[in-house]
Amino acid sequence: MSNYGRLYEKEGREVLVFERTYPFAPDKVFRFVTEPDYFTRWYPFATGDMDLRVGGKIKFDDGEGSVYEGVITEFKPPYSFSFREIDDMLEMQIQETEQGCSLTFRHTFDDRTMAMYTAAGWHRCLDVLGQLIHGRTIEWKDNALELREYYKTNL
Repeated sequence: MSNYGRLYEKEGREVLVFERTYPFAPDKVFRFVTEPDYFTRWYPFATGDMDLRVGGKIKFDDGEGSVYEGVITEFKPPYSFSFREIDDMLEMQIQETEQGCSLTFRHTFDDRTMAMYTAAGWHRCLDVLGQLIHGRTIEWKDNALELREYYKTNL
């Protein structure tokens, strides 16, 4: 399975999908996806201010003066966590496998021209999430440009 994302259209919107596998049980991976101390380390602009329940708010700060909220639309530990962030939808589904579990990450958005940038960004974030899950030191690789080039021609 490739770590690269793929893009498709659904109901007139763009859906970017990544799949990652881990040799761990869903509950371990779910903690890294949702607990504020971990979430802030891999998810862009996260503040750690999270009310983890359906209808709960997640606060974000871009560091440049924009503060906004997401609203949790699904929260079913340890299998699903979804929220709306402004007009975008973020969905994380975890399935148990024989070798551990798989994470499917979906980002639904409108602006196709941003797809290569969005894909490169999430690719990097999910790489860091994987480092956290595996107990490794976080290293944000300097690969954004090469990932954008890949996604420019492969989405």
